This record gives sequence, structure tokens and C-alpha cells, in this order.
Amino acid sequence: MSSPDWNILCDFDGTIAVEDVIDSLLDRFGRPGWEILERDWRAGVIGSAVCMAGQVALLDMSRAELDRHLDGLHIDHGFAAFVKATIEYGIPMEIVSDGLDHAIHAILAHHGIDSLPTVANHLNQVDTRAWNLTSPFSASGCRSGTCKCARVEVAKARGGKTLLIGDGASDFCAADRVDFVFAKNRLIEHCRAAGIPYVPIASFDEAVELLPALIDGTLLPQTAMPMTATNVQEISV
Repeated sequence: MSSPDWNILCDFDGTIAVEDVIDSLLDRFGRPGWEILERDWRAGVIGSAVCMAGQVALLDMSRAELDRHLDGLHIDHGFAAFVKATIEYGIPMEIVSDGLDHAIHAILAHHGIDSLPTVANHLNQVDTRAWNLTSPFSASGCRSGTCKCARVEVAKARGGKTLLIGDGASDFCAADRVDFVFAKNRLIEHCRAAGIPYVPIASFDEAVELLPALIDGTLLPQTAMPMTATNVQEISV
């Protein structure tokens, strides 16, 4: 089977990975101060690029400790089957993450998956227990380390429609620009409020089941929720 009409962009932390990788590393290896950066990011004082660069600089861990930690992290139990289905349908898929490239490759390799093109921030070891972060996929005017909107434009240039799979705030901007969204967690609320064509998924098991209908054009998006004073309050809770 072949379907050149779709491209897939897929988030990693909270979407493929069960938990946020950088949060788990900070909880275990972070020196004091990373919580202040997190607070400033959540308040909108700084963007994720500044926040994560500062937090990675506060990690105190060896390479061996990092890799042992990553080996203990889990991915969505249906993701391997979803990857297999995209290959069978001939749909190109790219991981687009504002997280850490090394972590993505290590975790997926541990689960027997490491062939997917990956766009993410680059983790560098600068000393025995010291690290820094660079963002090769940043864009002018974007406060994220990885500009997901720019990756949407790259996908569109390949031709066909674009499916985004994501779960949270780092996916909001890109969701506004794609043709369809498989949404988890907070991204469900955003798509519903903004009238973006989407379906909610709890796992990649559901995504596998939805893929044929997406390809043949019979998948109906979730109905957008009319914006009223009442449901605006519900969304913000």
C-alpha cells in the first residue's frame, strides 16, 4: 500500500514517551534553580528555548547515569505498531520535539525503534558531569528550541496533507497550521476551542485504528465546541 497524500509530524514527550523526559532528568539530577526557570517559562517570562538551555546546564550526571535513566523510561505501548502501519502505508513520519535528541534516540532504540527522522534540541556533554543544549532547528521569532511551525512548512513542501500527533502546549502553534490532528491531553482542549480538525486519542492503539479512515478520507473530525462564557471557563480549568 502507498499513500503519498499524507505526512506525519509526531511529538515525543508525553505523546510517544509516557512521561516528559527532561522533567524526569531534572527531578533526579537537577541542581537547585531549575524550578525557577520552569516557573518563569510557565508564566511566559521566558520561552522554552531559554528555559531548557538553563535547565540542561543545571544537570549533574554522568553519561552512564543518563543512559541508565533513559533505559528505564517507557513509551506508548501502541507506538511500535503505529510505526509499522505508517511504513506499510508509505506515509513519511518525522519526530518533531522540543526535547532532547539523545534521549529520543536512546529510548526508541531501547524499544527496538530508531529509524525515524528526528528533529529536536541537541544535547552535548561538555565535561564528565556537565551538559549544554543547542537548538539547530530554532527559527527567528520563535521562542521554542525547535520551531514546529517551520517543520510543518517543510512537510507541506513535500506535498500532500499533514497530520500532527501531539499532547501539549509545544504543539499548539503547529496544530493551527496542519490539516488534521490526533490529540492527546491538553492538545485536545486547544483543538476543540480553536475549531481545529482533530480526533482525541488515548494511545497509539487508537491511532493505528484511525489511520485507514484518515487515508481514505472518511475520518470525521471531532466537532468543535462553540465558544461561550461557560465552556471557556471549562477549558481553562
